[in-house]
Amino acid sequence: MLKSDSAATDLDLISYLKAIPDARMRRGVRIPAWYLLLVAVLGILSRCQSLRDLERFAIRHHSVLTEALGLELRRPPSDSAFRYFFRQVDVASLCAAIRDWTIAQIPGGAADLDRLVFDGKTLRGSIEPTAGGGSAFIAQVGLYSAALGVANCYGEA
Repeated sequence: MLKSDSAATDLDLISYLKAIPDARMRRGVRIPAWYLLLVAVLGILSRCQSLRDLERFAIRHHSVLTEALGLELRRPPSDSAFRYFFRQVDVASLCAAIRDWTIAQIPGGAADLDRLVFDGKTLRGSIEPTAGGGSAFIAQVGLYSAALGVANCYGEA
């Protein structure tokens, strides 16, 4: 399952998000990586479609989230904080953590996954040209298990 020094021991999503390495330079980091990922997941599940939507979601729910999680953050993350973070996140680790968390929620584990349906969208305002002529963007991918009747959404940078 999750291969990390701080592997998640609980079934809660936060434990899995904390196991994802933070690629940012330590200098100037004010918001933990796992918190940015959690807000992004919650925002996407709440139909946020852009980085500005994520910023508005973070502002709207800042006091409730920080109080519930026992965090002392002076201000919520901005759209540029999300953009900067998503450019540096280890996508493979993020996908593995969300996959492992999703499988951990299923009583029979991966053995009960017989048929999956995928759908993907790009977050509006997140597409930026790269030096190589391609594009960097944030994608939202939905995964549905017909056998379980369960749907999950994933954000990917």
